[in-house]
Amino acid sequence: MKNEVRIIGGTWRSRKIRFPDLPGLRPTPDRVRETLFNWLGQDLEGLVCLNLYAGSGVLGFEAASRGASRVVQVERNPEACLALKQNCDLLKAQTVQILQMDVSRFLAGPSEAFDVVFLDPPFQQGLVEPCCCLLEEKGWLSPHARIYIEAEKESGLDRLPENWKSHRNKQAGGVGYHLYCH
Repeated sequence: MKNEVRIIGGTWRSRKIRFPDLPGLRPTPDRVRETLFNWLGQDLEGLVCLNLYAGSGVLGFEAASRGASRVVQVERNPEACLALKQNCDLLKAQTVQILQMDVSRFLAGPSEAFDVVFLDPPFQQGLVEPCCCLLEEKGWLSPHARIYIEAEKESGLDRLPENWKSHRNKQAGGVGYHLYCH
């Protein structure tokens, strides 16, 4: 396992986490994460966060590093989950929970309200809008939740829940990243 990415803020600032070389696994780059956490605010003290399609887990680890009281990372791939668990051990990340399961199965289960949701699914599979609908319909969002979506630049995001308000949008290369408020 040679791939690694550094945490850019909070308690674990400059610590590196490792992730396997898997097709489609693309950690959110430093520059994009810096922008995202400027949008969210540097301090996530006491917030409960959900990282769907966790991959490297860097968004969840960033949130925990910045004070989130709980972070749930959902990832289907066993090799990626093993790396997530190893990174939890390395960081002594007691507030981070790793769930190895399919995101749609997770979202179909019993819900709890999250303050921040990170949604960065595999590209070209049409997963964003169905996940967003499930987040809304099944009660996964706190009243003032913020939802971060990372998707292909050309993905329209036309059918998101009507009560979500676009807060910020940017592009980096072929990727669009968006923050919505519930």
